[in-house]
Amino acid sequence: MLTLFTTPKPFRGHSAIIQRNALKSWTLLHPDVEVILFGDEEGAAEVSHELGIQHVPDVERTPQGTKYLRSFFDPAQRMARHDILCYVNCDIILTSDFVHALSSVRAAHSRFLMVGRRWDTDIAEPLDFRDPGWAAGVRKLALEANQPRTGNWIDYFAFPKGFYEQKLSDFVIGRVFWDNWLVWNARSSGIPVVDASDAVVAIHQNHDYGYHPAGRPGVWGDEQAIRNLAVAGGRWHLCTIDDATHLVGPEGLRENPRRRSQAVRRFARTAREGLWLGALDWTRPLRRAIGLRKRTG
Repeated sequence: MLTLFTTPKPFRGHSAIIQRNALKSWTLLHPDVEVILFGDEEGAAEVSHELGIQHVPDVERTPQGTKYLRSFFDPAQRMARHDILCYVNCDIILTSDFVHALSSVRAAHSRFLMVGRRWDTDIAEPLDFRDPGWAAGVRKLALEANQPRTGNWIDYFAFPKGFYEQKLSDFVIGRVFWDNWLVWNARSSGIPVVDASDAVVAIHQNHDYGYHPAGRPGVWGDEQAIRNLAVAGGRWHLCTIDDATHLVGPEGLRENPRRRSQAVRRFARTAREGLWLGALDWTRPLRRAIGLRKRTG
């Protein structure tokens, strides 16, 4: 039916709780679901055995220890036993609405990318999956928190087997821009990009950014994030969920009526950002000189 794959942080403290919650929720999506966990982080082998999921410890890393996206996207597409795969960040809880949305998209298209917004939710304890109402309870918690993210935050990608194989170059996980590039690549390939936000409550379990020495700002702006942007080919090769060609919701699949206006807004925004960054580069010598003058005064 479906192969889901991911890569974790070390299973320690709160990260262990939310990652177990996420992985267990995926195993309950369908009797014929496959889950693959990539990486040799602390606790990964034990949790994989506990949950009965496949564990692949070997991944390719940078000298800084971050993982290359291709080192789990490519093998996942080769080894998956199903024709549809979904990469999901390891802190996202999924329930049956995800399967229903995916079924609607698959019925209409053989080639597609399905993405959707996440709902930020505070979850500090292990979920009781023995409770038949666990899914309804956690969905209710997310909806009451009412913290859906904008289209820039993309935490799951469902696509046909082989679509991204040998395409991901030197992107690294744990930094930004690679996710936006995946959407741009699907758009530029001419396949439908489906926004499932109206159909799927993807529950993101809130966490800190302790895995980066500089916290969240480092994830967005360190050398590896900037490198991801260069690998993407610059800001013109970045899209968001709002750039989807189609929407799927309770009423089924339909074209996105806002896709053309969104394309105009994205063009204008990217052009403004390019001009601003160009101005920063052009004025850098002057700003440095002013800074030196201030320091010597």
